[in-house]
Amino acid sequence: MIDPRDLTPRRIVEELDRYIIGQGDAKRAVAIAVRNRWRRQQLPPELRDEVAPKNIMLIGPTGVGKTEIARRLATLVSAPFVKVEATRYTEVGYVGRDVESMVRDLVETSISMIKREEMVGVNARAEELAEERLLDLLLPRAKEDEDRATSGREKMRAKLRAGSLDSKEVEVSVEERQVPFMQVFSPGGMEEVGLDLPGALGNMFPPKQVTRRLSVADARRVLAQQEAEKLIDRDRCTREGLRRAQESGIIFIDEIDKIVGAKQTSGPDVSREGVQRDMLPIVEGANVTTRYGVVRTDHVLFMAAGAFSMSKPTDLIPELQGRFPLRAELKSLGREDFIRILTEPRNALLKQVSGLLETEGIQIDFRRDAVEEMAAIAATVNGSMQDIGARRLHTIVERVLEEISFTAPDISPARIPIDAKYVREKLGGILDDEDVRKYIL
Repeated sequence: MIDPRDLTPRRIVEELDRYIIGQGDAKRAVAIAVRNRWRRQQLPPELRDEVAPKNIMLIGPTGVGKTEIARRLATLVSAPFVKVEATRYTEVGYVGRDVESMVRDLVETSISMIKREEMVGVNARAEELAEERLLDLLLPRAKEDEDRATSGREKMRAKLRAGSLDSKEVEVSVEERQVPFMQVFSPGGMEEVGLDLPGALGNMFPPKQVTRRLSVADARRVLAQQEAEKLIDRDRCTREGLRRAQESGIIFIDEIDKIVGAKQTSGPDVSREGVQRDMLPIVEGANVTTRYGVVRTDHVLFMAAGAFSMSKPTDLIPELQGRFPLRAELKSLGREDFIRILTEPRNALLKQVSGLLETEGIQIDFRRDAVEEMAAIAATVNGSMQDIGARRLHTIVERVLEEISFTAPDISPARIPIDAKYVREKLGGILDDEDVRKYIL
């Protein structure tokens, strides 16, 4: 994990460059926003509360990296992150899902992050306790001869650590929580009045202890998990989770352009504008009641994204526009961008597919001309049909490697070169037939 003091805007952009090609303006905008969070923490308390985050709107066609920038940024700074689609709040009549649910999802994510971090800290002790419980199952303590029992236990411990007992089966007691299915309307309503419905149901239907037969290897993992759960401080996890959600949380609202509606008095557009108005207090700063306590959204960073192909950001209601003062435009991707996307990032697509086939003993050698050909085809198809950005590359690469992927177990081991001629052979028939191209690529 990188020290927050070292995460300068330049360093943040450099880290994002390892995964995302281009879009420098958007990267700079989010880098400054994250750095301002660190700067805010250095201010005196009386000034700190007055500094609000500058929410960002990312504008650009699909497949150019809007979501990836937000997700990688959250991972980089270890911030709780939630991605929601604005359209999910318009699905049911004029109300849709309660917009406050995005904050509750953020809190759940934040607390889960803290629990995972806490469990890493107690992992060593949990493994020790799990080993003792496992030895009790394998070799119950003998009361008549303590010395002999101790000697036998240490011999069993040595075998256990050597892995020679991994296939042996033992009976392990595990919890099985059974809560009857109940459909609850307006999921946020119960929390708004301070009722913890999941917690109440959990008390009504306590977990049931079930005995299962597991291999020693699986039982060790189950027991270590159980011991770690006992060792962590759940109250601290909740407190720290709430604090981190409020101070470091990032909520990414995708498809915000889909809730732009014309000025009408009836029809679906009323629902869309209603969702915009419901979002206003959340984005500006409000107190949201969750099952863990009240959460303030004043310092949560909101990032909105949309293609705005059929509308403009100025079509949003003015109040919501003002809640996203920073805007960054992401450019459409071209041939040169696709070449870099296929080869440069740490998680480059060609590295992924090559790694998958290597598990079958197939070595794929992508020649430079093959990469250029696939990039050129992606750019051409995006230009002649719907522009879906880098997502087009997934379709093209899969079509090129389809036969190899299908026959890999039969031809392994093998080393297969992929050049431009091979790419054209696999895609030529599809590219020549416009009707087929519409459905395949």
